[in-house]
Amino acid sequence: MRIILYIIQKEFLQIFRNKTMLPVIFMVPIVQLLILANAATFEMKNINLSVVDFDNSLRSREIIRRFDASPFYSIVPTERSVEKAVELVHSNKTDAVLVIPKGFEKDLDNAYRPKVQLLLNAINGTSAALANAYTSSILISYSQNIMLEKTGSNLIKPSSISTQTSYWYNPELKYSHFMVPGILVILVTIIGMFLTALNLVREKEIGTIEQINVTPIKRYQFIIGKLIPFWIIAMFELAFGLLVGKILFNIPINGSLLLLFSFAGIFLVLALGGGLLISSSSSSQQQVMFVAFFFMIIFILMSGIFTPTESMPNWAKIFNHINPLYYFMKVNRMVLLKGARLSDISESFISTSILAVIVLTFAIRRYRKTT
Repeated sequence: MRIILYIIQKEFLQIFRNKTMLPVIFMVPIVQLLILANAATFEMKNINLSVVDFDNSLRSREIIRRFDASPFYSIVPTERSVEKAVELVHSNKTDAVLVIPKGFEKDLDNAYRPKVQLLLNAINGTSAALANAYTSSILISYSQNIMLEKTGSNLIKPSSISTQTSYWYNPELKYSHFMVPGILVILVTIIGMFLTALNLVREKEIGTIEQINVTPIKRYQFIIGKLIPFWIIAMFELAFGLLVGKILFNIPINGSLLLLFSFAGIFLVLALGGGLLISSSSSSQQQVMFVAFFFMIIFILMSGIFTPTESMPNWAKIFNHINPLYYFMKVNRMVLLKGARLSDISESFISTSILAVIVLTFAIRRYRKTT
C-alpha cells in the first residue's frame, strides 16, 4: 500500500508540474460543456420558410402572419413561383416551401378540405421531420380556429375521449436537461481515459519507465498507482461539471448523488483501465490516440446520446452490453432526471463492475515489466 501511495504522489507531482496538462484537465471540459450544451440540440429555432401564395386571400395572409409571428420561423421572400422557391431550397437559402393553391379560402369557407403543399429540404432527415411537425401543428391549429369560428364554441360536440399529455421527468422537454448529463459523461470519459493512456506511454517514450522497471514494484502496484490520480481528477471534474450544469442550465438532480458517484467510481475504473490497457499495448502516443479515438467514436455514437438505443437493431443492442458509455449515459440520466434508486440501475451496476474487473485485470497482465 505504501508503494502505491508513493506512486500516486509521484503522479500528482508530475501532473501539477506539467503546465500544459492543467488547462486540459480543468479548463477544456468546462469550455466544451458550455459550447456543446448550447449547440448540440435537436430544437429548430430558425426555420427558413418560403411561402408561395397563389390564393392571395385574407385566409392565406392570416396563415403567413402566423408563421411570421412564430419564433421558430423566418419568412424568406420569394416570387409567386414554385420553381423559384425550389431554387431557394437548392441554394440552401430556405428550408421549406409552403404552397397555398388558388381557391384555398373558398374551399375553407365552403367546408371543403383545402390542400396545401409543403416541400422540405430533407438532407437532414431529423430537421425535415421537425419542420414538418412544426408546420403541421400551425396549420392544424389554424384549421381548428376556423372550425370554432364557424360553429361556435357552444355548438361543438364534446369528444367522448379527451387526452392530456404529461411529460414525466422533463415536463418542459428542455434539451439541455437531456443533453448536459450525456455530454458530461463523454467529457469525463475522454479526459480521464486519454490522459491516463498518454501518461503511461509518454513514460515509455522518454525512457523514465525503465527506471521503474528495475525497482521491485509489482505490476498491479504500478497500474493502480497510475490509475488512482486520474480517477480522483475525473471524479472532481464530474462534480464540477454537475455544479456548472446546475448553475448555468438548471439541470434537475432528483436522485442520490451518492449513488451517482458510486456508479461513476466503478465506471471510471473501467474507462481508465481501458486507457491503461491501450497504452500498455502501444509504443507511442500516436498509436494510443488512434486506438483510443477508434473505440471512443464507436462507443459515443452507440451510447444513446443522440439516438435512443431502444430503436437500434438487435446486433447494436447486444454490442451495447460491452459499451461502458451506454451504461453511464443511462444511469446518469436516470439518477438526475428520474431520481432512480439502486434497484433501478442494479443491472448497469453489475455489468459495469464485471467489465471493470475484466479490463483492469487485462491491463495489469498486459503491462510487461522487464527487470
